[in-house]
Amino acid sequence: MNREKINEFLIEKGLFITAIFSIIIIFTILIFIVMEALPAFQEYGFFRFMFGMEWSPNDDNFGVFTMILGSIFVTFLALMMAVPLSLLCAFFMEEIAPNKVKIFLKPVIQTLAGIPSVVYGFFGLTVLVPLVREYFGGTGFSIFTASLILAVMILPTIISVSQDAIKSVPHDFKEASFGLGSTNWQTIRLIIFPAALPGIVTAIILGIGRAIGETLAVIMVAGNVVQIPGSIFDPVRTLTTNIALEMGYATGLHYNALFGTAVILFIIIIILLIIANYIQNKHGMDIGGGTL
Repeated sequence: MNREKINEFLIEKGLFITAIFSIIIIFTILIFIVMEALPAFQEYGFFRFMFGMEWSPNDDNFGVFTMILGSIFVTFLALMMAVPLSLLCAFFMEEIAPNKVKIFLKPVIQTLAGIPSVVYGFFGLTVLVPLVREYFGGTGFSIFTASLILAVMILPTIISVSQDAIKSVPHDFKEASFGLGSTNWQTIRLIIFPAALPGIVTAIILGIGRAIGETLAVIMVAGNVVQIPGSIFDPVRTLTTNIALEMGYATGLHYNALFGTAVILFIIIIILLIIANYIQNKHGMDIGGGTL
């Protein structure tokens, strides 16, 4: 008994130390980024930096609002493509597909998750960009092209997490629904989907994080033009690509402004996490309170 208690104590403290260490690392990174960005915020002004429309380091103009819009447009369009496909695939695999189909689909989806970003970017550069240029006009480097690539890249994340959320719905819910005479589709739509919604929201947020943080593939197909796009077929520059493109030669205030771009990106991700937690807690309480 004493040995078991000692092992349990060591495991508990080990997990606690690991969690604390993770928190320390996150705050250390955040403090480093903010400290490096502080000179740009002090000299240029935080709100001027965030809502400025012009990014021209040679003229000491460091407005990132166009890149915030670019990141949002690319990510939102990618989600519009990926979320419906991901949810349909997750529900199909978990609730409808026979075991033989599941055995085939699961490794295919896992393979998509393992493909490097540069491969996606190269595929977009050599295949999608010419197709978009031919059929939709423009240069082919655009929001639409970047969103197509990102949609494929975030599919495995959303599918896998959503499938786990669907699998975690108690079997009693489904049995009760079938016992009341509901069809399989009604059970999926009215019972399983609401019960799995907190997990599905988590999947979508993880997909957003992957999409908004992607750099290499977007650099290769988005066009990297600092502007407010007039349509989805115009080129844009995102926050992450701005950092990657210019960090290699940036000095002085320009260097600090790139760290400021990272701070803005961090703020956007925090806002998304807060929204996700709010939705999870709200729907979790509804489910626990007997809404189903």
